[in-house]
Amino acid sequence: MDYEAARARLIRQLSTEIKDKRVLAAMLRIPRERFVPEENRHLAYEDRPLPIGWEQTISQPYIIALMTEALELIGDEKVLEIGTGSGYQTAILAELVLKVVTVERVPSLAKAARTILENLGYHNIEIHLAEETLGWKRGAPYNAIIVTAGAPSVPDDLVSQLVIGGRMIIPVGSRYIQELCKVTRRKDRNVVKNLGGCRFVSLIGKNAWEN
Repeated sequence: MDYEAARARLIRQLSTEIKDKRVLAAMLRIPRERFVPEENRHLAYEDRPLPIGWEQTISQPYIIALMTEALELIGDEKVLEIGTGSGYQTAILAELVLKVVTVERVPSLAKAARTILENLGYHNIEIHLAEETLGWKRGAPYNAIIVTAGAPSVPDDLVSQLVIGGRMIIPVGSRYIQELCKVTRRKDRNVVKNLGGCRFVSLIGKNAWEN
């Protein structure tokens, strides 16, 4: 299979709705097939989520692009990712910002993602195993946070890890369907914008789902 041609077709498709050229260029550079189990690599450039084991998925490329675009990244940021998963979203962030801190609750996924990302030559990524408290407070504050799992509400623990003016993209709703929310931290009252419906696996931890 010609992965490069398939990748280029996908990016052309995404460009009809995603306008951030830096996001599209980053996705064009990254071999998504490396983050997909071998048996599904022929589907790597379909605009759809795919299973990666441990009841987790690699998200639909359009949703990944939409979430990344909504962070409004310019290149000098430190970004926190909740849910490393396959590491594909992590790689996109690493192409776009100064530093990425990412946390994952499944040790096997964290190990696999670390191997792939190191083999691809990324040196601006920290991968940690998730703890009971959401996020990674030891690295705070962050300019932006991206959450790749659905929460029952916007977790205060994560908002508090943002700089004033920082943005967080997070799915909020039930275990089965959520609304994608953009939360901008303000000194007085945070601003929340709805970006549309989505469906993610559940966010596990304090201030989220118990399990």
